[in-house]
Amino acid sequence: MTPPPQLPPSVRVLQLATASWMAAAVSAAAELGIADALAGGPRTSDEIADAVDAHPPTLYRLLRAGTDVGLFEERAGRVFALTEVGEALRSDSPTSMRNFARWVGLTADRATWAGLADSVRTGAPAFERMHGQDVWDFMRDHTDVSGVFNDAMTEASRQLIAPVVDAFDFGDIGTLVDVAGGRGALLSAVLKANPKTRGVLYDQPEVVSEARQNFARSGVADRVEIIGGDFFSSVPPAGDAYLLSNVLHDWDDESSLKILANCRAALGDGGRVLLVEAVMTDGARPNPTVSLMDLNMLVLCGGQQRTEAEFADLFDRAGLRLTRIVGAGLHSVVEAVRA
Repeated sequence: MTPPPQLPPSVRVLQLATASWMAAAVSAAAELGIADALAGGPRTSDEIADAVDAHPPTLYRLLRAGTDVGLFEERAGRVFALTEVGEALRSDSPTSMRNFARWVGLTADRATWAGLADSVRTGAPAFERMHGQDVWDFMRDHTDVSGVFNDAMTEASRQLIAPVVDAFDFGDIGTLVDVAGGRGALLSAVLKANPKTRGVLYDQPEVVSEARQNFARSGVADRVEIIGGDFFSSVPPAGDAYLLSNVLHDWDDESSLKILANCRAALGDGGRVLLVEAVMTDGARPNPTVSLMDLNMLVLCGGQQRTEAEFADLFDRAGLRLTRIVGAGLHSVVEAVRA
């Protein structure tokens, strides 16, 4: 077979530099709800425009671009249908990433990435410089944005749940404390798969107040205690394992050490700390998804993705010891015990 021709370097740079245009088109399609309008089957561009309240000629231009990046299929007569990838933009899809796509199109995220070069120069997050508040205060004060963001994080979390539950054996854990566990999606799945395990969901009071219905839908509400609080102050005591899913990547080492120290202090005898994180690989094993995720954490909040060695060092400084890393798709479960 003849290998495909290599693009000239300038063309490849052009592709990379304009990738944000593609992301904006995907985000616009998500915001307008085009995939939902196509859930019943193929429709003309004018019919779709009417369904999503858009300007018909301009919507056709967006549909054409969405076809070129694999979201839609265009048929004769300007009729469009969803592709398998486009199905993931439907609100009711089990693999839906619609709200994540909406989030990356909001000014809160796109303007933040415009400050990446300054973050690289200074080592400081761009969000506060671009928006006048740090990301946490901004989300508190802009509930329209935080609503999309929270839904986006729920969708992203949903995609990691099955690989983590399948890859890691939670069955010997008596009480699992999910620290900063949001609305309890991961904890619900773990408890459903491990009927002898009890759970504690711990997060900010305004977050956990929305979690009860998730546990009820999963049939595990009788095995869960929901507690509101601040993990920088303390975490619920005497858990057999403390689960932190995509938590430490939000924080620098100093803040992460405070969280880990509180978990260590609360551990029951023989207890473990379990981090669900996308572990950075070394340069010989490139992983652009994780390395770009690392830059996202930098510009948003000054956090980072960490390598195995960086996790080991962080645990050591918190009085813990890295015992193993269990791969679970893009993410891994990073396990530690008291040193």
